[in-house]
Amino acid sequence: MDELRDEKVDLEIVSTDLVYKGAVWDVRSDTVRYGDGEMTRQYVEHPGAAAVVAIDDDERVVLIQQYRHPIKERDWEIPAGLLDVAGEPPIETAKRELTEEADLAADRWQHLVSMHTTPGGNDEVVHLFLARGLRAVETDFEREHEESDMRLERVPLAEVIDGVLAGRLRNGILATGALAAAEVLRREASTR
Repeated sequence: MDELRDEKVDLEIVSTDLVYKGAVWDVRSDTVRYGDGEMTRQYVEHPGAAAVVAIDDDERVVLIQQYRHPIKERDWEIPAGLLDVAGEPPIETAKRELTEEADLAADRWQHLVSMHTTPGGNDEVVHLFLARGLRAVETDFEREHEESDMRLERVPLAEVIDGVLAGRLRNGILATGALAAAEVLRREASTR
């Protein structure tokens, strides 16, 4: 078998309808030719996002906690934000979000992974980055809504991994980012 990878499929779209126009994302209904027939699927069109696993010199991860209405919880997350600035590369979105949400900048950046969050229900792709060499920065960014009472903590990476594996931390982007960062750090340590 060749290198394992997801495979792009280009199906004929028979019809497409905008079912709902939202403030951040839309709902679309597509009918496509598939095999000997047609199928209709509804999904959320999403602009995508960038997220940051920011790790300090003591291998602590910068986490934020904020209310998320669909799950009715204040979940622990990593800094992240929508790719909602036209032409802005995901790495720049990640840098902006780290500053806006955590009042931090980083000297070293590395792409970790890009992932589809829920491929059966939306087209969102999140680009995750590892940020190191953290430093505090002044910002006048005004946080509102869910961000207005956001909690920020630095938690040892091993504790974050334990929380993910025990099911106490269920945010998928946090889980993917923490596990990917831990593997990058493990690989770096093994080559020293």
